[in-house]
Amino acid sequence: MNGSVTILPDGWKRPKGYANAIIMPRGRLLFIAGQVGWDVHERMVSEDFVAQFKQALLNVRTCVEAAGSRVDCIGRITLYVTDKQEYAASLKGVGEAWREIMGRHYPAMALLEVKGLLEQGAKVEVEADAVVPE
Repeated sequence: MNGSVTILPDGWKRPKGYANAIIMPRGRLLFIAGQVGWDVHERMVSEDFVAQFKQALLNVRTCVEAAGSRVDCIGRITLYVTDKQEYAASLKGVGEAWREIMGRHYPAMALLEVKGLLEQGAKVEVEADAVVPE
């Protein structure tokens, strides 16, 4: 198996923008800490939700690639947002950012609305689990 395999249980509707379950290729597990929308100097790139989401996701991809893996080896992503209405209102831009960084790979995913995030000004944090193929 080179990449992930999406599982769609019989009779279930195909989810949009995520997978209900995914089988990952053999390899070593990679756990990526929550990434926020800041640059390499730990400066928030913008106050804009989509810009922060895009940078946080790019930071996840950078970690995956630094480990010698690929985005299609990400099995699960958890999004933490401070305002689910702002997330919902930004779905078009979020989708565009997703496709630019992740392509058409949609891992298992959860989204949680939280009261706040540790980093000042952060609106979104993205955490991921992946494999580094053997």
